[in-house]
Amino acid sequence: MKVAVTGASGLIGSALVPSLCAAGHDVVRLVRRPATAEDEVTWDPTEGTVDLAGLAGTDAVVHLAGAGVGDKRWTDAYKQTIVRSRVDSTRTIVQAMLQLDPRPSVLLSGSAVGYYGDRGEEVLLESSARGEGFLSDVVVAWEAEAQPAADAGIRTALLRTGLVMAPGGGAFGRLLPIIKAGLGGPIGDGRMWWPWITLVDEVRAIEFLLDADVSGPVNLGTPHPARNVDVTKAVARALGRPALVPVPGFALRVVLGEFADDVTSSQRMVPQTLSEAGFDFVHADLDHAAGWLAEQ
Repeated sequence: MKVAVTGASGLIGSALVPSLCAAGHDVVRLVRRPATAEDEVTWDPTEGTVDLAGLAGTDAVVHLAGAGVGDKRWTDAYKQTIVRSRVDSTRTIVQAMLQLDPRPSVLLSGSAVGYYGDRGEEVLLESSARGEGFLSDVVVAWEAEAQPAADAGIRTALLRTGLVMAPGGGAFGRLLPIIKAGLGGPIGDGRMWWPWITLVDEVRAIEFLLDADVSGPVNLGTPHPARNVDVTKAVARALGRPALVPVPGFALRVVLGEFADDVTSSQRMVPQTLSEAGFDFVHADLDHAAGWLAEQ
């Protein structure tokens, strides 16, 4: 299968691309500069342009591009960057897919658990209503840009990814050094639900969805979400470190600004669609996942 990947240099994309190649797929990476390798295709989401010739013969597109929500403090300007990077890139890649002849048959489009907002103890399935807040608004606009692909008959799955457990980026990339220093602990009272998934299972789930007859929103998170305090303790235990010092919410707000509200959100997300489709998690158990993370 020829698979085009946007966001190939990001946390998920940089693990997905070599895995797809190892599985025998022909992978092309979309890059925002002149292509310098045979497996690169130039695109400019801001201008809405793609080198269509480089995408000829593409069977599936995995769209992961978008500015990191935790990369910078949420100024008004950066919030606009978060929105535009997702909306513009999705619109651009979908329009490119619709111009190809033949068209790709599959679009796996990035999305996020932020769709659900802060929901306390509620179990969140793909059928659950949207939440409130900036990130929920972002995800609604983001997912809407993928709809023309579905309307054109392209099987489209929306990857509502939770907190990716990986050593090199995302929330856990920030958490690990603190825990290793013996300064880690729960955030606030630690009772908020964290919808975690290891990078291994994130990549495996995306590869599974390339072939599975699944469309619409798909929750990418473990079947066993855990409270923040339990996640922190499990990772600390795997590292042989204490996890006693709680991080007060006001301190997070000083450091992260408005993004702190989303870090402290409770999202008890369950991957109903993925599980019903027959996907088996390698790291469904929190201690097993924490042990894997500590070994990286």
